Amino acid sequence: MAVLGIQFVITMMMATVLSRVGPHLSLARWLLCSKFAGLVRYLHPSDDELRVFAPVPKLDKKDKKKQRNQEKNGSNGANPSSATFNVPRNIEVQLETAAVDLGDLVQLRYYTEYQWLVDFSCYSMITYMLSEVYIYMLPDKATSEVNLSLVWVVLVIGFTYKLLLSLNGLYFEGEEAGGERSLVLVMGGAYLLFAMLVLLVDESTLETGLDEAYKSFNNSAAAFLENNAGLDSSGPASKLVLMFFIALWCGLIGALFTFPGLRVARMHWDVLRYSGDNARSTVLYHIGFIAPLILTTLWVKPLTRDPLTVRLYKGMSEPLMTGAQFETVRLYLLALTVFFKLIIMPRYLQAYLNLAYDKIQELRQEAGKISNVDYQRRVIRVFYYLCVVTLQYTAPMILILYLSFLYKTLGGGSWAAVGGEAVLVAEEGTCGLEECGEVDEFKEIDVPVQGGDIGIGDIINQEETVEAITEQFSLAWATLKNVFTVEVFRGLLGFSTWWCCFVWFSSAAIGIGYQSYFSNV
Repeated sequence: MAVLGIQFVITMMMATVLSRVGPHLSLARWLLCSKFAGLVRYLHPSDDELRVFAPVPKLDKKDKKKQRNQEKNGSNGANPSSATFNVPRNIEVQLETAAVDLGDLVQLRYYTEYQWLVDFSCYSMITYMLSEVYIYMLPDKATSEVNLSLVWVVLVIGFTYKLLLSLNGLYFEGEEAGGERSLVLVMGGAYLLFAMLVLLVDESTLETGLDEAYKSFNNSAAAFLENNAGLDSSGPASKLVLMFFIALWCGLIGALFTFPGLRVARMHWDVLRYSGDNARSTVLYHIGFIAPLILTTLWVKPLTRDPLTVRLYKGMSEPLMTGAQFETVRLYLLALTVFFKLIIMPRYLQAYLNLAYDKIQELRQEAGKISNVDYQRRVIRVFYYLCVVTLQYTAPMILILYLSFLYKTLGGGSWAAVGGEAVLVAEEGTCGLEECGEVDEFKEIDVPVQGGDIGIGDIINQEETVEAITEQFSLAWATLKNVFTVEVFRGLLGFSTWWCCFVWFSSAAIGIGYQSYFSNV
């Protein structure tokens, strides 16, 4: 298997572009600062503006004497202009607005993480697309090289997962986050229980592919152990144990998607309120909200696959599409949903920034007084968490999109099956041992053994040492691919993609229910 080839050239080229061009052309910066986004933030009122509404304090003789001493010794005393004072909550203060620019963003929390995730995801997508074009144009040559674009995809998934963990870690800091911490734990437990129930659903109803994945992995791993270690077993792992760990992962994903879903629900609720009577915008927002639900139904066989690929309608001699075409349509719908939600993201972020104005309007309905610092903080903190909210919006989308890329490549999918008949494309050497008819492949390895020790010295002293090591590496790689077959990846990655889509929608739906209930209370 060749390592240095077109795939390596594509990877090095994109790494160079990322390091040289990335700081100057940033998709993350464009999504927040461009005219396309048009984001506007609210500025907090200054102390001088608030001091106009502050009542004049009544000072006794002692306070007046202390104030005169502070004015005489200005260096030692406190500056009265910077002191904290109280103002009525219902004051009429007009908040000024300003366009969001880069100078404001770089000071925000999680801006660096947001920019790195979005930009690296963008360049990873370009790398993946170039590799897919190369594999489609030259399939014979591409099978002899390592698909390095998958390394980029796995890195994006790892970075996204790490950022989601970091964002949820914010709710476990300090003693004031007790309610948020409890909500994350409760939702994680609820999704864990629901995942256990989902794993019991028959394959004829929910297309998880886990049964076929487990059967293929068990058969290949058992044959590998028997041929290499002489172990005669039915398989290396119990199905119950594997399903339990899958359910644990599902519960963790549910906990990580809880607050991103609630945040998206609040922004969706607000953006519908701001759209007013604009029916076109309202329809687009509703489509973007229910799109994950539509994606979820694509794995329910009685709703989508059977009517499209099995059922024969009147006047037709064959179904509407083949199984491969249905897989391709599902991949395209996943990508289109992510890109559509990315396009409407600025409207959602503007709805979030408008919370500063809403908070001041709510404050005017209250009686009493508030300090100038707390008054300003109500406006400042909305913009301060803009990048956190943006990550909560984009991170689930990125995770789902790149899981679908892995599902397509490692699961033997195709992007070109819509135009006509096409079979699932599997990389060479990724079929099972029994499926490839290579059960005796490992028996051909003859390693010299002397006195119970492996003859490493005999191998190293061969004339063609480099070729022998390369052959051993290629054989080990082929062995690994024979154990983790296409069926294994198709089952695990397909179920992971479906579960992320389901949690993506369900958490937002729970948030909409929460907003609709408390808006009427």
